[in-house]
Amino acid sequence: MKKIVFVTVVLMAFMSCKNDTKKEAISEEETSVADEVSVSDVVSVSGRQLLVNDEFYLIKGICYHPVPKGSVVKRDFGTLTQDLKLMVEAGINTIRVYSPIQEESVLDEINEAGLKVIIGFGYKQGGKNDIFSGSFVDYVNKYKNHNAILMWELGNEYNYHPEWFDGDVKNWYKAMNDAAAVIHENDPSHPVATAHGDLPNELARSMSPNIDVWGMNVYRSVRPETILKEWKEVSEKPMYLAETGADSYMQIANDGYEQGVNELAQADATEIILKATFNGKDICSGVTLFQFTDGWWKAGNNEVQDTGGTAPNSTGVPFDGSPNEEFWGIVDIDRNKKQVFDVVKDIYTNVNKE
Repeated sequence: MKKIVFVTVVLMAFMSCKNDTKKEAISEEETSVADEVSVSDVVSVSGRQLLVNDEFYLIKGICYHPVPKGSVVKRDFGTLTQDLKLMVEAGINTIRVYSPIQEESVLDEINEAGLKVIIGFGYKQGGKNDIFSGSFVDYVNKYKNHNAILMWELGNEYNYHPEWFDGDVKNWYKAMNDAAAVIHENDPSHPVATAHGDLPNELARSMSPNIDVWGMNVYRSVRPETILKEWKEVSEKPMYLAETGADSYMQIANDGYEQGVNELAQADATEIILKATFNGKDICSGVTLFQFTDGWWKAGNNEVQDTGGTAPNSTGVPFDGSPNEEFWGIVDIDRNKKQVFDVVKDIYTNVNKE
């Protein structure tokens, strides 16, 4: 009887030990997964530089708003895998989007491709992740540990639209600065940027001390370097070109380029712009070229590619001063490469070798 009791006790002790070992293994596995989810690159600024894990990060980027042909004007990531393959080929390391990406699977795929994203927040977007409602911070907190995130960006050329802010652009600058402070409180690992129309004036700068990186949408023909000099004189903060580039339609014949569809004009202008931008790496942290694909939704019938369209402060579009809004892609809407694609590829893949 005693032997039976002894054996039973030993067996129970063995089973208990085995269960504890299993629990420890599960606990270690869960901890490992949690650590993997929470660990992401740390993005910061130092002087004029944008840093990722304390190393200089040069933005070789593209603006990305994929709207397919058809009557529904809505961003669609159905071609993401194909698009990322083309972006990687072109040497692109950063995507800039104008509104938050809702699908985590999209962020995952971007990260797996080795690219990062600048996430833009609008002011009034129906209370969905917007600045006016304050719901943008919900998105920040949800994705602040995602490795795809490079920066959070507030607004796009809102300085051109005081009418959206009761006729006073100071209302925007205050809202922007307050939103940046909220992001800093919730996410110390990513800078806050804005996309300003051209050079921020003294009012914009003085009212926005919480902006870490100034993005600037710059259309000064093929002379973007002029704004780098101007920025150096007024600020020591990092900056990048949030938009710049050229379209592939000449409204008029000019500078030796024929009227009509003209991919050569776009390619030549983009080459000059990108080389001038990267020659100023001591001031400028890079560029998100406008844009990845032609946008048939911008000027008229979404079933066809229209000429025309309007954009504020766009008389500096090379070489005709006319922003044909549906012709800005480095690929067309069917993802065929335009002449400019190889220009971007050559410059982006070689700029870090210089």
